[in-house]
Amino acid sequence: MLYVNRMLLTAALVVVALIVQVTVLARLQLPGAVPDLLLLTVLGLALVYGHTAGALVGFVAGLLADIAPPADHAVGRYALVLCLIGYAAGLTKPEAGQHRSATVPMLVVASAAIGSTLLYAGVGALVGDTAARQVGLTGLLATATIYDLLLAPFVVPLVMALARRGEKDPLGAEPGGGSAGGGMRAYGWLASGASLSPSGSGLLGKGGKPGKVKAGKRTSRNKTMDLSGGGRSKTAGLKGVKRL
Repeated sequence: MLYVNRMLLTAALVVVALIVQVTVLARLQLPGAVPDLLLLTVLGLALVYGHTAGALVGFVAGLLADIAPPADHAVGRYALVLCLIGYAAGLTKPEAGQHRSATVPMLVVASAAIGSTLLYAGVGALVGDTAARQVGLTGLLATATIYDLLLAPFVVPLVMALARRGEKDPLGAEPGGGSAGGGMRAYGWLASGASLSPSGSGLLGKGGKPGKVKAGKRTSRNKTMDLSGGGRSKTAGLKGVKRL
């Protein structure tokens, strides 16, 4: 269910970004480059999902941009660029799961704006497209970086927040506010406490001293000890599970 939610959210964000990119941002007639909303969306998802998902999202998003009108370049050109950018941005994801400040994401945005422009121009040069030379590569790099950095504070945090919200597993928490692991640990505590007796007829006598066990109650004592051991083993097994 988690992967289905991730795919649906990713598809919705990419489609919305592509529509806004083509219908609004591409028609602003700004000097130099065009603000790349699709690139910022891929970066936001890659910073949350990691390098593998970032590469896949970048490839699909770039492929949609290649075939969306009015595309005037070879199909697969921008898909390759966004695939590499998404992979590189995903590598900056910390092991803790999220960045502690906005410095790293903004550096990733600036690097991605420059890197995507250079990669796009480089791939175009390989296939015989010299449009970047005619416009001026220096102007494209400067304007692309400025536009993306101005747009990033409004797009990247929103995309990252939506992606993190979709990563939360609603089945991981109990209705009372505790976690499933906490419930099993409580069960283990109850199982261990089942061997205690408030009176002197159990394993513990008065004052916490060991009491005498009658021969006729040996069977119930063994069952109690087995139950206690089973509760501890279940609890110990749950403590070693890492949350993704």
